[in-house]
Amino acid sequence: MTEKEKQQQGLLYLASDPTVIADLLRCEEACFEINRMPPSQREERNRRLKELFGRAGKLFNVVTPFFCDYGYNIEVGEHFFANTNCVILDEAKVTFGDNVFIAPNCSFYTAGHPLEPRLRNAGMQYALPIHVGNNVWIGGNTVVVPGVTIGNNVTIGAGSVVTHDLPDGVLAAGNPCRVIKRIDDAEPPSAHR
Repeated sequence: MTEKEKQQQGLLYLASDPTVIADLLRCEEACFEINRMPPSQREERNRRLKELFGRAGKLFNVVTPFFCDYGYNIEVGEHFFANTNCVILDEAKVTFGDNVFIAPNCSFYTAGHPLEPRLRNAGMQYALPIHVGNNVWIGGNTVVVPGVTIGNNVTIGAGSVVTHDLPDGVLAAGNPCRVIKRIDDAEPPSAHR
């Protein structure tokens, strides 16, 4: 089994493998070029990001700078918005549903490292997918770690570290992120302050 196949199956793999590094460098070069584009070229920037991603809906906007590791492991639905300094380490699949809004400085990490120092020092790592449902708002400076699923109709407060799955229809926040309350669509907007 190749190191790339191990990576895609969530197994420990050698991160310095030449095929793994080649894909990283290709994406790093693409992100560098995209991040150098002026704001007046927003349409072209978003077109290039759509080409970099595995899948992207029609209504799509990413504010630069933006960073990812492979690009092709990222899938986004319709009405996707990511504000400045979004980082997606997509060693495994990262899927965003429809109507996902990401505030500035948010990070999604599929890559993890072994607790055992000998393996970690040998360059071994693993990758677990992240899934974000529909109608999700993620507050600024949030971090989502490997293997997490965020349900539909979820709001995550700023500064959260999401270490566990979150169910549908909740407001969650904190470090570690925890459910604060259920979200009721019948509540008036002022009730969400």
